[in-house]
Amino acid sequence: MQNIHATAVIDPNAMMGKDISIGPYCIVGQDVNLGDGVRLHSHVVIDGRTTIGTETQIYPFSSIGLPPQDMKYKGEASELIIGARNTIREYVTMNPGTADGGMRTIVGDDCLFMASTHIAHDCIVGNHVIMANNATIAGHVEVGDFAIIGGLSAVHQFVKIGKHAIIGGMSGVENNVIPYGSVVGDRARLSGLNIVGLRRRAFLKEDIKNLRTAYRMLFAEEGTLAERTEDVAKMFVNNTAVMDIIGFMRAESSRALTQPR
Repeated sequence: MQNIHATAVIDPNAMMGKDISIGPYCIVGQDVNLGDGVRLHSHVVIDGRTTIGTETQIYPFSSIGLPPQDMKYKGEASELIIGARNTIREYVTMNPGTADGGMRTIVGDDCLFMASTHIAHDCIVGNHVIMANNATIAGHVEVGDFAIIGGLSAVHQFVKIGKHAIIGGMSGVENNVIPYGSVVGDRARLSGLNIVGLRRRAFLKEDIKNLRTAYRMLFAEEGTLAERTEDVAKMFVNNTAVMDIIGFMRAESSRALTQPR
């Protein structure tokens, strides 16, 4: 069963799953693939080579899969892939990839994108991510699972945000954010760990204690960052959460690391 309003414009070549609901004045392009149970509330535009996962809901005036806002884009057949059970609220924009970025923008499952959020070309967004109202991520940004990006925040292109990190509202994030980290500021600085988020996700007290110890060691004043990283890696080699941070810090990146002020 499909519930498609009479005013919706659906290209006959679009792929449609089961139990889809499409409200008034929606437009769905020819290369769009809507999974089972997708709901477009009204006035939604989906175009380009866009795949929407099962049970995702998209609210009015969202623009999904239209050409990226990148002067280098020349009409290449890039894609936007959105996972399952996402909630995409009013005025959200998501763009496909480009030839310079692997040709794909990828969004995971079970995310919440509040009103007027923006995901630019070639981004990779994990699962259970929350972007609050008017938060924006520029091209080639990577966001880890369970990360939260506060309202009116902006993330610079090529930045990587680690899993379980939180970006405070109205922050400007120019550099990479470690997993479990908390950053804030108009030019964001690391302000500690996302302790509230860790507790909400049932991290053990011992794990949180170890993360706090590792954090203090990593960002102490003694020695170089490379030396401190090596010391922490040796001390916590069997601690998965701490080694998540170490692996993130050691990974190749064109951006520096956000550090405490």
